Amino acid sequence: MYENVFRNVNIALVNELALLCERMGLDVWEIIDAAATKPYGFMPFYPGPGVGGHCIPVDPYYLSAKAREYDFHARFIELAATVNDSMPYYVVSRTTAALGAVGKTLCGARILVLGVSYKRDVPDTRMSPALKIMELLAKRGASVTYHDPHVPQVALPNPGRIASVPLTDEVLSGVDCVIIATDHSAIDYARVAEKAPLIVDTRNRLRGAPAPRVVRL
Repeated sequence: MYENVFRNVNIALVNELALLCERMGLDVWEIIDAAATKPYGFMPFYPGPGVGGHCIPVDPYYLSAKAREYDFHARFIELAATVNDSMPYYVVSRTTAALGAVGKTLCGARILVLGVSYKRDVPDTRMSPALKIMELLAKRGASVTYHDPHVPQVALPNPGRIASVPLTDEVLSGVDCVIIATDHSAIDYARVAEKAPLIVDTRNRLRGAPAPRVVRL
C-alpha cells in the first residue's frame, strides 16, 4: 500500500508541476529531462491525464480512511489523490482551449481518443482516466469515438457502449481533435501527427518542438 501511495504522491507532484508550467509558459517535459541528468537521488515521474488501475487510484483512499479511525488525517495523501483525480478535467479544459484557438467549440466537436486502457499495451480499463475524459467530453456535447488496439469496446454512462474505430487516414482527418490519452506502442504516431487536424498530447508521444496544431500537456 505504501508503494502505491508513494507513486500516487509523486505522480501528483509532477502533474501539479505540469499545471504550473502551462501557466508559466514552460515545457514540463524539458524540465523533467534536465532534472534527470542528475546521476543519483532523482527518480523521474511524468505527467499524464490521471492515474488508473486497481491500486494507485484506490489504495491512498484506503489508507486515508484507516487513518481516520485513529483520529489522524492524512492530508498529504488526500491532496495527492485530489490532484490526480482532477487531471481528466484539466485535459478537457486544454482540449476546449485548443479547439477555441482554431475557432471551434467543444459542443458538437468530433473527438477521437487514442488509448482507453489505464496504461500502455494492456487491455485493462479499470479506473482509466481516459474513460473519465470521454465521459466529460460527451457531457459537454462532443461526439466522442476512440481507438485502442487492446480494448475492442467500452461502456460509458454516456453515450453508452461503443466500439473501437479503425485508425484509418479518413478517421484521423475526419475529426476535429485527437487526444492521445494512453500511449500504446502499436499506434503510428507519426501518421497521427500527419493526418490529424488538431492533437492534444497528454503522453509526450509527439516529442520535440510541437507544431502549432499540437498541444502538449
